[in-house]
Amino acid sequence: MLRQSIQTTLIASIFVAAFYAGAAMGHGKVSLEEDNCVRQAGGNMVHLSTYQPQYDQNEQYCTNLPAAGDTYLVVDLLDQNLRNMPVGIKVFRGSAEEGEAVAQINANYHPDGVVSGVGKLDKGLYSVVVTAEGIPPLNYHYQLRVEMIDYGKVARTWAGPGLVMLLLSWLMYRFVQSGRLRSLLGTRSQ
Repeated sequence: MLRQSIQTTLIASIFVAAFYAGAAMGHGKVSLEEDNCVRQAGGNMVHLSTYQPQYDQNEQYCTNLPAAGDTYLVVDLLDQNLRNMPVGIKVFRGSAEEGEAVAQINANYHPDGVVSGVGKLDKGLYSVVVTAEGIPPLNYHYQLRVEMIDYGKVARTWAGPGLVMLLLSWLMYRFVQSGRLRSLLGTRSQ
């Protein structure tokens, strides 16, 4: 009886995990409003992409980088207004207020709408500040996590399936304890 309950719970857990769409970790095709790589200030938006081709030629990251090493930062100036003012990038180890600058792309005009550069990032937390030198200056902040696990994101991703599995386990336990399974199996065998 207990074995059957465990098997049913295991099958239900596998079913929930296999069909849980929220478990996808990729960047995906989301709208700009939902994209966590987009920042907005003063009515203008920028999009950050990070690449580490030495580890994966095709993968694009945003703020969670899987490994330390050379990292290509690409900021897309989504609004035309930003292309008509100098834009620069600074990367700080730790926070932008207290951290040490480890990489910098000097402010310049980018009529093509792309600001890019390379920096070597070690394991840890970094702040990226994109500054558009308009009046007033516009600052866009990103926090990069290099070779770090975001436990909050992992917990949020698996909270739903975990709760469903617990609920299914509890329901199965209650069903087995009620004796309905025995009576159901007994009536079928007759």
